[in-house]
Amino acid sequence: MQYRPFGKLDWKGSALGFGAMRLPVINRDQAKIDEDLALEMIRTAIDQGVNYVDTAFPYHGGQSEIVVGKALAGEYREKVKLATKAPTWLIQKQDDFDRYLEEQLKKLNTNRIDFYLLHGLNKQRWPGLKEMNIFKPAEKAMADGRIGYFGFSFHDDLETFKGIVDDYDNWTFAQIQYNFMDTEYQAGTEGLQYAAAKGLAMVIMEPVRGGQLAKRPPDGVARIWEEAKIKRSSAEWALQWIWNQPEVAVVLSGMSTMEQVKENLESANRSGVGNLSPTETNLIQKAAEAYRASSPILCTQCQYCMPCPNGVNIPGVFGLYNDAMIYNDVGRARMLYQMRLTKETQAHNCVACGECLEKCPQSIEIIEWLKKADETLVPKQA
Repeated sequence: MQYRPFGKLDWKGSALGFGAMRLPVINRDQAKIDEDLALEMIRTAIDQGVNYVDTAFPYHGGQSEIVVGKALAGEYREKVKLATKAPTWLIQKQDDFDRYLEEQLKKLNTNRIDFYLLHGLNKQRWPGLKEMNIFKPAEKAMADGRIGYFGFSFHDDLETFKGIVDDYDNWTFAQIQYNFMDTEYQAGTEGLQYAAAKGLAMVIMEPVRGGQLAKRPPDGVARIWEEAKIKRSSAEWALQWIWNQPEVAVVLSGMSTMEQVKENLESANRSGVGNLSPTETNLIQKAAEAYRASSPILCTQCQYCMPCPNGVNIPGVFGLYNDAMIYNDVGRARMLYQMRLTKETQAHNCVACGECLEKCPQSIEIIEWLKKADETLVPKQA
């Protein structure tokens, strides 16, 4: 296993971290984890050098923390740094921080969480947490040893990310979505470099975009991968691209099978900053361009169509529809459509006023595409 500096800490994290959001389940029921297999997978990863395990309060219907706690029983707890996340959407007052922390400690069967994150910060949640001085109970928990270090995970835009980084001087780390398709999405490359320059350890989630970049790629992308002298799977191209960057501390992978664990361990063993040649990084850039070229809607996310007078998040809708088509993954796009867009901002609110049409520099038939997106992204009732 390769190990990488973790921000300002005198500790190195394994290049690969075990993300416990996509553990194996029984009968496709996310709340019914296949415990025997999950424990075997987590412990196999640890035995092969993984020393960072990440979970969260809501994963697998609240069961992930329990299973992770079982996997880390005995000697395994001392081999890893354990990370989990405070359910920020449930914290309404300072006392709630301690209440959920205590519940999580019990579920994880431990008296200490090494890395504790505020989960899923964005421009809606952060102001309230900051106003209630969420730092006070966090610092108390660090002082009494229940928390080792304090950080946050993030889903919003770059400006919001930079603001959160700057709002607190004692962040140890941050967790962001990042992959070669999302260099300008959410925190993106600029956010990664900004926080790392301030000494934060950067933990990466969604390195293969929830599995999308691990699937059989479109023909145009497959032809690009064939140009490479060193042959890699689609998943390894995505992972190696992230590990090639010095600002990255740990790359989390949510693994659902033992095969994925073994493949990712092998890939992590081959990882390192500067391991990719300029030719290979150029190939990855070409692959990203080929993925984008397969988008049915030629939306550049320029935002000229916004604000919509009826509240529709036009670029957000188009982004998820394009993802569904590019990666042949309608199911995931439908899930994210409900998670990321409120009902007030979804495509069905379009009244075909046409105001957006004259603003679009790409001359996209926005109204017609919104209809198609709504038909695709909203599951039809049986």
